[in-house]
Amino acid sequence: MLNRIIISIGSNIDAHTHIDAAINLLAKHMQVEKMAPRLVTAPIGGIPQPDFVNTAVSGTTYESFNELNKNLKQIENQMGRDRSRPKFGPREIDLDILEWNDKIVDDDFTERDFLQKIYIHLKNK
Repeated sequence: MLNRIIISIGSNIDAHTHIDAAINLLAKHMQVEKMAPRLVTAPIGGIPQPDFVNTAVSGTTYESFNELNKNLKQIENQMGRDRSRPKFGPREIDLDILEWNDKIVDDDFTERDFLQKIYIHLKNK
């Protein structure tokens, strides 16, 4: 079954390089149709670190929700994400399913303005 998706992407370690690489790796798991602009956002959680760069891509996939989510974690691991760091610490890449078949599935959506801006951009494009 073909599923419509939006994947949020964030990084604050060599951000643009990691985001570009993540989009290339995502293309193995989805047909990327649109990309949101990149937004610079302040880190959350009080740990001193560089600002984040956030964006998102929308498109389609034949993978199931669980399969895609597993593959996103594998991409993060492949790109060097260290899960032993604090939850709100720096990261090479952060990939999350934001929308699945027209339903918002990211619990952080209502609390993160940048996710809403990215989402609106992709939906209005």
